[in-house]
Amino acid sequence: MLCVMNAALQDIVAASERVAFFGGAGVSTESGIQDFRSADGLYNQVTGVHYSPEELLSHSFFANHPAEFYSYYRANLLHPDARPNDAHRALASLERAGKLAAVITQNIDGLHQAAGSKRVIELHGSIHRNYCLACGKRHGLDAVLTHTGVPHCACGGVIRPDVVLYEEPLDSAVMNDAVDELSRADTLIVGGTSLVVYPAAGLIRAFRGTRVVLINRDQTPFDHLATLVIHEPIGATLAPFVTADE
Repeated sequence: MLCVMNAALQDIVAASERVAFFGGAGVSTESGIQDFRSADGLYNQVTGVHYSPEELLSHSFFANHPAEFYSYYRANLLHPDARPNDAHRALASLERAGKLAAVITQNIDGLHQAAGSKRVIELHGSIHRNYCLACGKRHGLDAVLTHTGVPHCACGGVIRPDVVLYEEPLDSAVMNDAVDELSRADTLIVGGTSLVVYPAAGLIRAFRGTRVVLINRDQTPFDHLATLVIHEPIGATLAPFVTADE
């Protein structure tokens, strides 16, 4: 059955001139990074403390309990040894081939860039970007990994990740960038996301094209609107599009 669905997907991509990809946590599960809302995802695990993951990853918790925030953040959201899987590599290949215009991702792991994608719109920021709350100096991931407890800048200020925490809005410029790409695409591939987290999930309503492909392990609220629905691992599904690096 997967071969048949892959053939249908290949036909859709072949007929497309400008593809946009919208992805979520499921894109990186085959790289060993947990998703959030599946049965075995991060949000269904016991944290060992009296806070939910949503509380631990909120703006107010970071402000009031930075040490506890960083303890959870390092243990659960940082995966410095993770490597791109076939989904990431396939999207980079499609971009090089001139088919894929942009990757719009809810992920913060940077694996799309590691695979070679150039046009990546990160709705929720990136673990690889950090900045000092006092002086604004930019820091890489090492600034967080090489510290224990709360990382501090040379000026003494607290370093925070450039990621969108709960209670914080998405960046309006990034959102506008995503809307622009979606509105200009003739095909939209949605992968590895349950499409239940707003406002990010609502962005796909900006798509004005004719073909929508949904690739997700579980059903989504938008399955009935799709041209093609594939409930299979996204890496295996996109693997036929992987080509050698240029």
